[in-house]
Amino acid sequence: MMKNVHLAPEVDEDDLYSGYNDYNPTFDTEDLENDPAFQRVVKTSHGRRPPLTARVPGTSISRPLATGYGSKAALSSSMGRPLTAAVQDGVARPMTAVQAAGYTKAASRGSAFDPLGQARGPAPPLEMKNEDSPEGKIKQLEKKVNELVEESCIAHSCGDLKLALEKAKDAGRKERALVRQREQTMSPANINLDLTYTVLFNLASQYSANEMYAEALNTYQVIVKNKMFVNGGMLKVNMANIYLKQRNYSKAIKFYRMALDQIPSVHKEMRIKIMQNIGVAFVKTGQYTDAISSFEHIMSTLPNLKAGFNLILCYFATGDREQMKKAFQKLISVPLEIDDDDKYISPGDDPQTNLLIEAIKNDSLRQMERERKSTAERYIMTAAKLIAPAIETSFAVGYDWCVEIVKASQYVELANDLEINKAITYLRQKDFNQAVETLKMFEKKESRVKSAAATNLSFLYFLENEFKQANNYADLAVNADRYNPSALTNKGNTVFANGDYEKAAEFYKEALRNDSSCTEALYNIGLTYKKLNRLDEALDSFLKLHAILRNSAQVLFQIANIYELMEDPNQAIEWLMQLISVVPTDSQVLAKLGELYDNEGDKSQAFQYYYESYRYFPSNIEVIEWLGAYYIDTQFCEKAIHYFERAALIQPTQVKWQLMVASCYRRSGKSLCSSCSDFWLFCSFCL
Repeated sequence: MMKNVHLAPEVDEDDLYSGYNDYNPTFDTEDLENDPAFQRVVKTSHGRRPPLTARVPGTSISRPLATGYGSKAALSSSMGRPLTAAVQDGVARPMTAVQAAGYTKAASRGSAFDPLGQARGPAPPLEMKNEDSPEGKIKQLEKKVNELVEESCIAHSCGDLKLALEKAKDAGRKERALVRQREQTMSPANINLDLTYTVLFNLASQYSANEMYAEALNTYQVIVKNKMFVNGGMLKVNMANIYLKQRNYSKAIKFYRMALDQIPSVHKEMRIKIMQNIGVAFVKTGQYTDAISSFEHIMSTLPNLKAGFNLILCYFATGDREQMKKAFQKLISVPLEIDDDDKYISPGDDPQTNLLIEAIKNDSLRQMERERKSTAERYIMTAAKLIAPAIETSFAVGYDWCVEIVKASQYVELANDLEINKAITYLRQKDFNQAVETLKMFEKKESRVKSAAATNLSFLYFLENEFKQANNYADLAVNADRYNPSALTNKGNTVFANGDYEKAAEFYKEALRNDSSCTEALYNIGLTYKKLNRLDEALDSFLKLHAILRNSAQVLFQIANIYELMEDPNQAIEWLMQLISVVPTDSQVLAKLGELYDNEGDKSQAFQYYYESYRYFPSNIEVIEWLGAYYIDTQFCEKAIHYFERAALIQPTQVKWQLMVASCYRRSGKSLCSSCSDFWLFCSFCL
């Protein structure tokens, strides 16, 4: 049994770890300090001798060259150290590559070290390109086309649409010439499709901007039908927009849907915008059910304020109360994606932080946030005012529902505004008692809301000529918010009604200091200066107001009236001429122009304007009297009879009109009619 067992040998001839601790004694540096031969060499000049330089091959040397396949005997230096590339213990050390580092044979002969080859001098100049060659002409023409397209875009951005179109047409002509030249000199595969697409797209855009819709559609068709343009199908959106402007809604919907099919689903925002345009087109055609489907898809995918508001309008058009409520809730829940106002409040006294907050408090991003919030509030307020009378049995109950929904949303501050709108709705329905009760509920609210409610109450009492109550609520509004220009204006009105014009002017000035665009205060202060006979200041106020309200008939009349009071009839006539361009059928203004021309002695112009005034309002006694007197002065008594008879019909108790009729009959030589008139006059007195 033991004969099949083999024991391992005691010494393994192929031991892998044999010689692991063996090393060449030449590399032993620990005993160099005790080596007398090494110390002697160091102290002599032999130790400071420069290293040997490489010899030129072929010269005699004192020892054989070391190679990678030399003898196993190690080559040693005079110091007993191994030479470079020497073979030690049968292992050959590889030779170091020197060519790539710049060490060449020439360097060994004393030449300068120049691995970059800078000693060869500058490169020869480039050969001049021949501009007259076909390739050169093509490049120059392509550059010119790009310049024309750029100039067209710049002209469009500056508002010069005609110049932009001319540049676009010129670019199109040169691009076609470029294509023909390329086809003659090169293969058709070398045509610059990007440049062709750019030129055609810019030309179509300029046609559309100049309202040349047929030409724009033809140009877009050239792009869309060319299969070589990869993204040409997306331009069907532009074609649909043109059809929408032309009120061809069926084609607009068709092209919007074609464009929607060619836009990948990853472009969600673009697809949503196209869906929104489809919904608007359906609304234009009265297909509210299809429009609702589009807007509902938007609100479920990527909700936005405009789609939510349009959805409410569609449900309002169909009269669906429950869906109106749901759509309003969806509109309320649309995220604004803006920061809180607390971000712009300084947390401490750190000057660097305060400086940063001041920098971002009114920057472009902050302005965009304010605009987005203002837009959202406008949509919500408009939607609430629209659906409040429709979702419940009465508008008051509908407003109450909207207020509750708003209070539970991120637009809590709009709830009070809705309550005030509720009071204004009562005013429109002439239910003053309910309006007053609704506004009185805000007396214990926060200062801003209290000021707004008190301002409206003051206005209501002022209209009802209850100046004491109007003054009380005006004081309440001013005390709640001293910077409310409407409250200060109402306070000035109550003081003005009491005849204290100087104090009223002070309130109007304070309102203008708080809001320089408060047109009511500016108009009222002009009236106040006019009452105080400070005509220059009154004229200055109305001229400032005219710069804000260019076509306000009241402002134009006040300016003309002040010039008349300043005894400048020419300026008064000039401003009244501007006034009749705004209100050409105002009989009072025409009569005033006739009066001014009459005072200037221009009877023909005066007659023209008096006659126009009579034509629009034939019951003005002063105009009738002037026209009758004018015909008598011009010896046309028969025509004067017509006007005096009309005056007698308007004022039958006035004897002078009947006498004037009789006088006209006598002047015209009609004695019988005159006698009849006298008899009729006598009988009327007897009665």
